[in-house]
Amino acid sequence: MPQLLLELFSEEIPARMQAGAARDLERMVVERLKAQELSYDSLHTFAGPRRLTLAIDGLPAATPDRSEELKGPKASAPPQALEGFLRKTGLTREQQTERDGVLYAVTSRAGRPTAEIAAEIVGEIVRAFPWPKSMRSGTSSFRWVRPLKRVLFLFDGAVVPFEIEGIVAGDVTEGHRFLGSKGAPFAVADFADYQIRLASEFVVLDPAERKRRILDGAEAVCAALGLELIPDEGLLEEVAGLAEWPTPLIGDMHPGFLDLPPEVIRTSMRTHQKYFAVRKAGDASGRLAPHFLVVANIEASDGGAEIKSGNAKVLSARLSDARFFWDEDRKAGAFERWNDKLKGVTFHAKLGTMAERVERIAALAREIAPAVGADPDLAERAARLCKADLASAMVGEFPELQGVMGGYYVRLAGEPDAVADAVRDHYKPVGPADSVPTAPVTVAVALADKLDTLVGFFAIDEKPTGSKDPQALRRAALGVIRSLTAKRTRITLRGLLQPPLLFSAVHANIAEQRRIKAAKEFDVFAEPMKAANALVHLASESAILGEQIRGLAPLHQAQNALISDVIAFFADRLKVLLRDEGKRHDLVDAVFALGDDDLVRIVDRVEALSAFLATEDGANLLAGYKRAANILRAEAKKFPDEAYEALPLDGSTSVVDGEEGTLLAALTDVSAKLNPLLASEDFAGAMGQLARLRAPVDGFFDSVLVNDPDPEVRLRRLRLLSTLRDRANRVADFSLIQG
Repeated sequence: MPQLLLELFSEEIPARMQAGAARDLERMVVERLKAQELSYDSLHTFAGPRRLTLAIDGLPAATPDRSEELKGPKASAPPQALEGFLRKTGLTREQQTERDGVLYAVTSRAGRPTAEIAAEIVGEIVRAFPWPKSMRSGTSSFRWVRPLKRVLFLFDGAVVPFEIEGIVAGDVTEGHRFLGSKGAPFAVADFADYQIRLASEFVVLDPAERKRRILDGAEAVCAALGLELIPDEGLLEEVAGLAEWPTPLIGDMHPGFLDLPPEVIRTSMRTHQKYFAVRKAGDASGRLAPHFLVVANIEASDGGAEIKSGNAKVLSARLSDARFFWDEDRKAGAFERWNDKLKGVTFHAKLGTMAERVERIAALAREIAPAVGADPDLAERAARLCKADLASAMVGEFPELQGVMGGYYVRLAGEPDAVADAVRDHYKPVGPADSVPTAPVTVAVALADKLDTLVGFFAIDEKPTGSKDPQALRRAALGVIRSLTAKRTRITLRGLLQPPLLFSAVHANIAEQRRIKAAKEFDVFAEPMKAANALVHLASESAILGEQIRGLAPLHQAQNALISDVIAFFADRLKVLLRDEGKRHDLVDAVFALGDDDLVRIVDRVEALSAFLATEDGANLLAGYKRAANILRAEAKKFPDEAYEALPLDGSTSVVDGEEGTLLAALTDVSAKLNPLLASEDFAGAMGQLARLRAPVDGFFDSVLVNDPDPEVRLRRLRLLSTLRDRANRVADFSLIQG
């Protein structure tokens, strides 16, 4: 079967965009091939520093001829209907086929060469490619990530006729800029030849192979010096997109820089220079060695000596700057002034300055501390210091080190270790792979920081929309969820959200009405909870402050709606988290429908429900529940729900013997045991009790006619099914479970 090979060759593609570009190219091609009913055996895309490549095997030479028959009106239909059908098909009346008095239009569509279709597809893709950032070059009408220089386009060994903005497709590409033929063009015959020729011209096409080459080379050069590479998957991914012929080299760093915090050294290496840090092989302490690993894009004739020397000079300059910032930040009195500087830093126009945000976080951390087992005084102290390093010289130069440097400076200032650790780690977790803080004081401050962000931006209606989340609210919500569930903190979301909502509401009002009497008479942040409640009370029930403070009343009235909005946002984030862990989103919906907002309890319920439904008893009971629910829904018009509400199961209901009596007895026994199990949060045990209903439910539906002609008997049986529905819904809303 024919093969298609496409290479879009341009100036350097940013490393961070390459993997996404390969995925987008595959997606767009697959969608369009499917629309054209073109099948294939395999499809692969590759992205590198200067090229985006597509290889498809097993395409047909052309699409098949097709014949289609379209049914029309009756032959005796009015002239208007006949004329409309003729216009639609493009055929005359004589070209129609008549069968059984009905007209049919038979049209034939000739197949098209695949190369012709492929050219159209590539033209569409190039013009609509979703680069995160793109540019126009020269007078071109389409945008590309960097100027597009060449298109290699082959189908079955022949060049596909294709041109875009004066760039004519051919069978030519080029290799490494400086090695081999030094970028001289060369022709290829197919994908296998393309790979071989690129390799001979010092270009590694496959990004996975480039990463292997980096790791293998790094291991070899490190081992020769008794070193080992400190793993950094993110940097590896980036560096693999910077070099077509990656060549790892070990450079030397002045040992005197090792007295800097290791995070400073690694950030200087990683962020600014794309170097890997190394350590002595077998060193359990993990201390950095006075060396670095750089990935060059060439094999130098001097073994890389000049490259290593030049990179060492650049790194030394960076680290000298870092040493200056480190020394300046540790001068006497510097730390004490940083929080004052935050008074002039705006966090958000509607949410005040960074200093005011610190006050809110401190008040909130103190409120949360008892729930997570933290000392309220330490939690408040850590919160008051957690943003101070934003005013430091080091974080000004290396923003990535915020929090980390704060931990160092707080410790140097003589604060307790718990406070320093909380300042260092309060941003955690910053991503799905990041660790979750477990120290109580750290958890309190981390939660306060994230909750203030979430509630504040929801309160001013700056929520995530679609894929846009400029304030990283989704990440903040996931951080809260992971922190609470990892530590199994027993606190409801509503209880957790109430304080930050009040603090933010009061602050937002005072920020807009600083001249009102309330702002003068209440020290809002000295006793924030007391002051917030007092202000809301005055706003809603007193006219003492008149119209000036009544702006708080709507905030108070909207409080529950806003909290519900944020809780729904948490529910969506929890679905994402549990789905990544293999849980079903409908089970999360079924548990959230109970109105529970204790995340630990919700996760426990979901896990127990997931395990239960994976069993035969669980699947069959779900089927029985849905059958009961369908019957109740169908009969609701005849017997409103209140007419067959759940049975009291107190012995006062008279039920005949047989399967009906068996189900009632089972429900009575299960109900007696279910409530204590739910109260003790033994959800696995509760599911086990529900499993006991499987056989009685099956027997009931096999032997009992629910819609009995006798109205009293029918009502009794409907009430029995309503009881079954009620007992199951005490564990989760089974109506929301799919399947």
